[in-house]
Amino acid sequence: MTAMNDLKLTTATACGSSTAHESAAAQVAGAATYVDDIAEVRGTLHAAPILSPIAHGRLRGVDATAALALPGVRGVVLAADIPGDPILGAFAHDEPIFAIDTVQHVGQVIGLVVAETVMQARRAARKVVLDIEALPAVMTVHEALAAGSFVLPPVRVQRGDAAGALARARHSLQGKFEVGGQEHFYLEGQIAYVLPQEQGQWLIHSSTQHPGEIQHWVAHALGREQHHVRVECRRMGGGFGGKETQSGHLAVWATLAAVKFGCAVKMRLDRDDDFMITGKRHPFAYDYTVGFDDDGLITGLQLTLLANCGFSADLSGPVADRAVFHSDNAYFLGDVDITSYRLRTNTQSHTAFRGFGGPQGVIAIETILGDVARTLGLDPLDVRLRNLYGITDRNVTHYQMPVEDNILQPLIGTLAESANYRQRRADIARWNAQSPVLKRGLALTPVKFGISFTATLFNQAGALVHVYTDGSVMVNHGGTEMGQGLHTKVAQIVADELGVSFARVLVTASDTARVPNASATAASSGTDLNGRAAQFAARRVRDNLAAFVAGLDGCGAGAVSFAGGQITSPACTRSFDEVVKAAYANRIQLWSDGFYRTPKIHYDKTTLTGRPFYYFAYGAACTEVAIDKLTGESRVLAVDILHDVGHSINPAIDIGQIEGGFVQGMGWLTTEELVWDAKGRLATHAPSTYKIPTAGDVPAHFNVALWPEANREDNVFGSKAVGEPPFMLAISVWEAIRDAVASARSGAVQMDAPATAERVLGAIGSS
Repeated sequence: MTAMNDLKLTTATACGSSTAHESAAAQVAGAATYVDDIAEVRGTLHAAPILSPIAHGRLRGVDATAALALPGVRGVVLAADIPGDPILGAFAHDEPIFAIDTVQHVGQVIGLVVAETVMQARRAARKVVLDIEALPAVMTVHEALAAGSFVLPPVRVQRGDAAGALARARHSLQGKFEVGGQEHFYLEGQIAYVLPQEQGQWLIHSSTQHPGEIQHWVAHALGREQHHVRVECRRMGGGFGGKETQSGHLAVWATLAAVKFGCAVKMRLDRDDDFMITGKRHPFAYDYTVGFDDDGLITGLQLTLLANCGFSADLSGPVADRAVFHSDNAYFLGDVDITSYRLRTNTQSHTAFRGFGGPQGVIAIETILGDVARTLGLDPLDVRLRNLYGITDRNVTHYQMPVEDNILQPLIGTLAESANYRQRRADIARWNAQSPVLKRGLALTPVKFGISFTATLFNQAGALVHVYTDGSVMVNHGGTEMGQGLHTKVAQIVADELGVSFARVLVTASDTARVPNASATAASSGTDLNGRAAQFAARRVRDNLAAFVAGLDGCGAGAVSFAGGQITSPACTRSFDEVVKAAYANRIQLWSDGFYRTPKIHYDKTTLTGRPFYYFAYGAACTEVAIDKLTGESRVLAVDILHDVGHSINPAIDIGQIEGGFVQGMGWLTTEELVWDAKGRLATHAPSTYKIPTAGDVPAHFNVALWPEANREDNVFGSKAVGEPPFMLAISVWEAIRDAVASARSGAVQMDAPATAERVLGAIGSS
């Protein structure tokens, strides 16, 4: 695996340097603390969930007699033990903390068993006898649509006259396909450790992307004010969106147990229970009619999106909204009609996952364009280029946001040339003509991904910067570290703002007692929001020091500079440490807060029109695959990526995010299949049955290059978000597989995702 561009290993400033991840050495040495590593206080109890074995039913009774008779078992916690609201404090207020009168999916938590050890609790939980009267269950989006089963009302976005444009179209095409969900498969499972404090207060250690929401949910369940609850998270062993809301359940459950038994309680899900309880990426089904001309230019589109939301709303509203927003991807849609249905089924309540609905929107238009190209016998890249957003016209999205920072044409052209796309396409055609069993496919697909929370109120962040009298710096901000390098980037930003080395800056655990009301670390906005807030906090301290030095040297504060651990005025140069000590002695404030809110964004939630995003991140991937006609097996042979991260704060971290996002997206579209049986039981609930990509699935030819241009919007260091956009580069794998299938048969390619060997074989058919 190589990067096409040279990484800057050392620079005069911290930003722009491939500084090692701030926890890397500790993680390699096993010295980095996760929640389960925190030393347990004396008397800590452990909780395990009591799970529904029925997809939908009337809960008539819970008999814990056998469980309570087991050694070490202290008791059970049920809905009747909740002192506050028995419904979670989520936005839609539609999900019970524990099942009350009914169960809504296999794996729904009915209550807890609390015992002295983890294994005692888990064994006892399986001894609880449940009396459930089975009721009819809705398992698919098509059943839900027919039954009018919605978690939220449908949303429709229109521009122009799609029906009229389709009637006038030179060519038209209809199609249906489905894309499955995806398990987050974080390395560290869901966990919470709750410690009672004095005067009815609670400290919660949680592996969470959203400490502020946990604080709110726990206080809501306890019927207490939020200042009684403190939530801390030093780091997570992965999140990918699965710890945005889902971690809150564990925290609420464990706290309720701690309240009932008056002691510390830890709750950690094993992998199977984690699979059964927590939500996944939303599965989608699509129905489209597209009109186009002889060159493949789309002249009209009607698109229906059916989102499987599970049994409650969770984050399905904004996820489905983002799918609508990204149904254009990189392409101008003039006459378009998109309808989004948010459907209730008797499965886990699906939730945030890297891309947050964006991938489900992007794959729709990319699949449509692939079908159009094959219908016309044209190169799919030429059809994509024909439909790209323009610079001066055809540059407004279907939700009325101008595309002002468009670099699609030069970026795609650069990648097509560096990846030798045209020659390889000709070579593959010759290969396929001579190879009866192994067929190859090639695809180059772009990404245009909007950056900001679609819920505008979440686009804000706070931070604290403390400079101590020895010149060391401590930073605390509202974002959380899940391995993505957020703390590293924030430390780099603060180091440059104060002109000190990266080693002088320490970022501490995310803590609701330090930065309140913090948004989730999600939507790829962690560095944009928290990095800027930390920069503003550091700038206030720097301005205080500059004014102090200016007073000493009789110059303007603007003439004082900070770099290399030195503070320089026209009169002299002093060390940063020396100035800090003198400033303290003169009662100069050496700490400050910083606050940032994203500018320019606004949109109408009812019509889904406006400017929901601050800017777009762009990228493109060229992927070559091979399939076996006899078995349906596929393999990714080569990947070339050119991705836009603006001016990279940390090139090594950014390239790692691009590589990881691509491979995770590749798994979503090839091997990661979620299978529920007719009774609503998830059959793929362990590594033995659910297959994520391994190192062996990554091709030897895996090149990543960074687009050199800075962000055209005023973002911290000129950077762009990098967490989610690369995930959608893997749609090139999907399109390359469909390209290979097309070479193995005549006619349209009908296939659902993921493109497992079984599905590829079925798509090839008997030809």
